[in-house]
Amino acid sequence: MAAQNVTIVDDGLRPGGFGSRPFDDEGIPASVTPVIEKGVLRSYLLNCYTARKLNLRTTGNAARGVAGPPSVGPKNFYLAAGPHSPDDIRKSVKTGLYVTELIGFGVNIVTGDYSRGAAGLWIENGEFAYPVEEVTIAGNLREILNHLEMIGSDLEFRSALAAPTLLVSGLTVAGS
Repeated sequence: MAAQNVTIVDDGLRPGGFGSRPFDDEGIPASVTPVIEKGVLRSYLLNCYTARKLNLRTTGNAARGVAGPPSVGPKNFYLAAGPHSPDDIRKSVKTGLYVTELIGFGVNIVTGDYSRGAAGLWIENGEFAYPVEEVTIAGNLREILNHLEMIGSDLEFRSALAAPTLLVSGLTVAGS
């Protein structure tokens, strides 16, 4: 499923979390759901309907919009921190792009193909060389999960979705 260093969790009980709540939008108590644990898929995020369709138990991830039936939504969804400092990750890169901004939406949820506009800083021999904008990064979600070489120790929760600094090999960077 993913590299062994990958653990992804949805935590509805995180104290002070942006997505924390006592229960989901179907009245199911909030819980902690390990989605991927050390590279192995452990669970999906499920509301009552999707759980019934898959003959599984709900994970308490029902989310409602203004109208219509509940859908599935994350609470505090994050990639667990790793052992590497952001400086160590940067210094390990011979040539690459340090992404600071992603633009647009470009994930095909059927195939996993991923393509987004990006901006950031170009890295040469472990040092920031110059700013980069109007480039595209592309790959496949399965490949990205399998090519997370280093995971940073700098996990910060600034929203209900969070991840530390990551080193991903094999993405295509294109632009003029």
